[in-house]
Amino acid sequence: MAGLDYERWKALDELDAGLCDARSYEEIQQKHPQEFARRDQDKYNYRYPMGESYKDVVQRLEPVIMELERQHNVLVICHQAVMRCILAYFLDKPYHELPYLKCPLHTVIQLTPQAYGCKIHHHAFGIDAADTHRAKPEVVDLDRSSLDALSTLPPPN
Repeated sequence: MAGLDYERWKALDELDAGLCDARSYEEIQQKHPQEFARRDQDKYNYRYPMGESYKDVVQRLEPVIMELERQHNVLVICHQAVMRCILAYFLDKPYHELPYLKCPLHTVIQLTPQAYGCKIHHHAFGIDAADTHRAKPEVVDLDRSSLDALSTLPPPN
């Protein structure tokens, strides 16, 4: 990135899914159905085995967010879980909504400070991408069926 000032912050790494890293929702439901249900019961506080929770990521991002507040015209390139945490902070969203904020792939999300919050504008790059947003399922019981567990998966591309 010649001519640009930039920093790389390890704090912007994606949420660590621990034992479930690099697995699809279907694989996690098949191999760890109770873990998948526990995450759906409280996605903000749920910590993956040997991994992180959204709450952990929020704590990790606190110094980054404080630094962002001191800057002007900043571009943050990050993964979706990290983006949800940053957006929740600047948009003043409650913690239980944070894991369900929509963060489309290949999109710049512009936040413009204004009185009582931020104005949000999406700039899509026009690149075909999978919809990765998963709404909270209605049924979150530990003994639910796979059909119930996977009911809110986005349609395949």
